Amino acid sequence: MTSTLPRVRDRVALPVRSRFAAALRRGLWWGVLSLTGGVERRGRLPRGGCVVVANHSSHADTAALLAALDARHTPAIGAAADYWFASPWRRRICRRLAAGFPVRRGGGGMDDLLSMADELRSGRAVVLFPEGTRGRDGELGSFHRGALVLAGQAGVPVVPVGIAGTDRLLPKHGRLRSALVRVSIGDPLPSAVTPQEARDAVVALHSRTVAEPLRDSATRRRVASVVTSRWGVPLAFGWAEALSWPLMPELLLGAVCAAVPRVALKMSLGALAGSLAGGLLALQLASAGVQLPAPLTTDRMRAEVRSELALEGASAVRHQPWNGIPFKVYGAEAGRAGVPAPGWLTASAAARGSRTLTVGLGFAAFGLLMRRHRRHYAHCLILLGGGFTVGLSLIVHGWS
Repeated sequence: MTSTLPRVRDRVALPVRSRFAAALRRGLWWGVLSLTGGVERRGRLPRGGCVVVANHSSHADTAALLAALDARHTPAIGAAADYWFASPWRRRICRRLAAGFPVRRGGGGMDDLLSMADELRSGRAVVLFPEGTRGRDGELGSFHRGALVLAGQAGVPVVPVGIAGTDRLLPKHGRLRSALVRVSIGDPLPSAVTPQEARDAVVALHSRTVAEPLRDSATRRRVASVVTSRWGVPLAFGWAEALSWPLMPELLLGAVCAAVPRVALKMSLGALAGSLAGGLLALQLASAGVQLPAPLTTDRMRAEVRSELALEGASAVRHQPWNGIPFKVYGAEAGRAGVPAPGWLTASAAARGSRTLTVGLGFAAFGLLMRRHRRHYAHCLILLGGGFTVGLSLIVHGWS
């Protein structure tokens, strides 16, 4: 009696652990693909076990399927034994991060596939790429029979899946780039389906997914056309709050980096350069006795900056990113206090750089996460403007 109880507990616990591990893998790859452009799914797998057959053009196809397929199916991915299981570290990566199992390509592969029949009968999804290798230029090769034989042996349906975007995200022998990945799950096919019929179903899904236009915002497209033109960096440089008017660089960066994440670093550096140039000019004008209008600033702000400069000199600007006092106030008061320009510029570059780059890259990450919803860009722009307005009002009121 005592010898059988542990085995019963093991049989109950293993599926739970498998589903939990599948959920972790799904969360991991969904998060990774969200950062590289997003992932979206159409359709669902049927209840119970099934053999998933999909087109294969990139190593990212596995990540796309693990992110898109339900964890309750605990998907297992068939992987080439001569590549993914050729060394201990590859074997660990394949098994732990991709739930991979080895399939020999030089003989014995059918036995490897048929060993998964019991897993299918228990409700698991087995994912196979029937082409046997990655294709080129979006063209699908002929399908091998192994996946269909396995489905027939286990008595489960075959589910065609079309994957689009992975060939751009991670091309064969290419580098990782930003791209939206889309996974379309088709209707189940009987296990008696022929290789050509299964291939035709996958081709149709893939073609329809590739051809489906990605819904976009006209406002986002217009913003993108400006910031990717030769006027993008000059616009970021000129949009600086440092001299007089409250044109906060963070507001511009929020709008453009969310619209076109790939320009985030370039636009952030342009905005930083403009802000530093404006701050230096404000310092020089104030030291010469020129008083420029400074809207949305208060006497209390200026008094606080004078106190900080008296105690810390140029390094007092390190407080600016966090206390809400405009950079132009620090620049003007530094000029009146006689702070040397070189020391001021160095301290400002560190303080403003940390804030500007953090804001720019943060909004770029937001833009990547929201790429599949970019048709709502105009609404995000309204919320961004409203949020900055409310925040600025609260800061001015707090320093009044």
